[in-house]
Amino acid sequence: MDKIKQLFRRTSYEPLAEEPREDGDESTTVQDDKIPFSWIDYATYFLLGIAMLWAWNMFLAAGPYFQTRFSTSPRILSHFQSAELSVSTLANLGSMLVLTNMQARASYPKRIISALVITTGTFVLLALSTRVHTSAGAYFAFLIVMVFLTSLATGLCQNGVFAFVSGFGRDEYTQGIMTGQAVAGVLPCIAQIVSVLSIPERHSDESAEKGTGADGKEAPQESWKSAFAYFLTATFISLITLLAFFLLLSRHRHDRIRKASLASSLATASGDDSTPNNPAEGETTSEPPTRTRIPLLTLFKKLRYLSLAVFLTFAITMVFPVFTQRIESIHSPSPSSPHSPSVPRIYHTPVFIPLAFLIWNLGDLLGRLSAASPRLRLTHRPILLFLLALCRIVFIPLYLLCNIRDRPGAPVMRSDAFYLVVVQLLFGLSNGFIGSMCMMGTAEWVEPGEREAAGGFMSLCLVGGLAVGSLLSFVVGGS
Repeated sequence: MDKIKQLFRRTSYEPLAEEPREDGDESTTVQDDKIPFSWIDYATYFLLGIAMLWAWNMFLAAGPYFQTRFSTSPRILSHFQSAELSVSTLANLGSMLVLTNMQARASYPKRIISALVITTGTFVLLALSTRVHTSAGAYFAFLIVMVFLTSLATGLCQNGVFAFVSGFGRDEYTQGIMTGQAVAGVLPCIAQIVSVLSIPERHSDESAEKGTGADGKEAPQESWKSAFAYFLTATFISLITLLAFFLLLSRHRHDRIRKASLASSLATASGDDSTPNNPAEGETTSEPPTRTRIPLLTLFKKLRYLSLAVFLTFAITMVFPVFTQRIESIHSPSPSSPHSPSVPRIYHTPVFIPLAFLIWNLGDLLGRLSAASPRLRLTHRPILLFLLALCRIVFIPLYLLCNIRDRPGAPVMRSDAFYLVVVQLLFGLSNGFIGSMCMMGTAEWVEPGEREAAGGFMSLCLVGGLAVGSLLSFVVGGS
């Protein structure tokens, strides 16, 4: 038992923040160069977290609206969600691989600004598209292009933000980013539920007269106003985030120069002759700073358990979108009477699916908020975080017990509460907590000059997990 306990104690795999420098000065540690905490900065990183994942969550939550646009093509209707996930994750992973290897002259602020500009443009086009009625094939092609562009922007934002925040040396700001990402999952679901419920329910005779899509859903010409407002809201969020980031840059121009100078003195004291990172140069000059490229293998050796934990966490998490799109309420009205007045509207598929996404994202948000508690902090126990991430695979068989559409013998558990609380809420809670802990612990295990590269590396592992999980989820979801 003592040997098992020692496995989770700080031994050879120990945070650099607690190690004295090689020059013998035990009072000088990695944490000495922290920029003072500011709630204004925390709020900015919170907004960046929201903007980072808003597009991805928006495409998922807007599934019922897109179904109406594809109602005339059963083939597209059946596969557009899979196409969205595959294009999104693969484009995101590809951009992250390229960006992570472009460390030497990287300007992380420029990457963040470019990402927000691209995202804003795509949201504007999506909003305008609600007034353009085309064939299902043409709109599908347009949607895939929008997904591709937002995924590239997400890759730029993830790489830039996590690298940029690591230079501050404050894990509170990283927790703010992770919390913002969770909020980005909650708000689109609420917006989608409100947009669906705001449209008066029509009975079958009225639907036939006005025109409906598959499964009795309202046709695009009746719901374009709610969809327009939905996409326009995302545009304003991106613009507000862009303005807040410009404010952050202006506030910390001199602070980051001071921090870079301190990192240079520490590197010189430890006998490192290489030129340290100077994040401020990318903000004050037209040319980005020249950095010493840090091999990914070097970063992996220092962050092996944290990187594997975040990879596993998000790889396993990617089963939830596929299952959530297929699981219906056990009280869902039959296809022959999709607008049955005896069934509360919350159990109807166009509302129940966004509700399930909302419950998962609320759990994710609670998990990321709980990561801010010092009592629950596990960043100093990376092996434990890795094992907890591995244990999350138990949620896959739990999904198979629920009311999966067109699955023979479903459901084994005839309970919406089991699905929404035990499966969705807890699965989201574990994702938010473990993922946040992994990202927050990054700065503790590397040298000051390696923090920005380490932040980019960890975001690469996160996106890699999403990509692998999205591909495997179709195999699991079809079982």
